[in-house]
Amino acid sequence: MFDKYFENYQTDDTWESKGRTITEADLVMFSGLSGDWFPLHSDKEYAKETQFKQRIAHGMLVLSITTGLLKLEPNIVAAFYGMERVRFTKPTFIGDTIHVHGKVIDLQEKGSSQGIVTVLTEVKKQTNETVVIFEMKMLVNRRG
Repeated sequence: MFDKYFENYQTDDTWESKGRTITEADLVMFSGLSGDWFPLHSDKEYAKETQFKQRIAHGMLVLSITTGLLKLEPNIVAAFYGMERVRFTKPTFIGDTIHVHGKVIDLQEKGSSQGIVTVLTEVKKQTNETVVIFEMKMLVNRRG
């Protein structure tokens, strides 16, 4: 993940995170924190009548948990640099266990002391279905 200096990354490096199960408490706490009480996330009866037939996790909740699954070495990672091409491809339900697959797709020097590592990031659930896919950019220090 993000635990080595910029010059130690190579295009096509891959990694996988540990898993994390999405809980009822996650949805409730995220709704309270974000103010997003959209009924698809918070109303069981409403959600039963939708195409999903049950409540789904907020996309931003899944992304937030994704960052928590990453190994970020504080002396190496300078900053989260951004995300591009974010797509929520399948719903994530209460009880689903997600994990993160990453593949380095680009390395860009940023000054003399840092670089940007771009990772094609797929969040998958226990069925191996991809629920979110995006390009993550992390500003990483060089050894020095």
